Amino acid sequence: MPRELALAGILFPTLLLVFVAAAALTWLLDTLSARLGLQRFLWHPPLVRLALFVCLFGAGGLLIYGR
Repeated sequence: MPRELALAGILFPTLLLVFVAAAALTWLLDTLSARLGLQRFLWHPPLVRLALFVCLFGAGGLLIYGR
């Protein structure tokens, strides 16, 4: 995968796309866990959200740059 993505003549790093995807997936999983009532079992929900985002972003970055 290329290290940069060209959109309308502007170069964007591929990690920007990974960041946006990880943020969207974190938001989706957080909303789903709130609707299912799973957040009542968490000690500190914002910390879990941050950890989930870091794990998703790190996994996405390793998929691209982990060769």
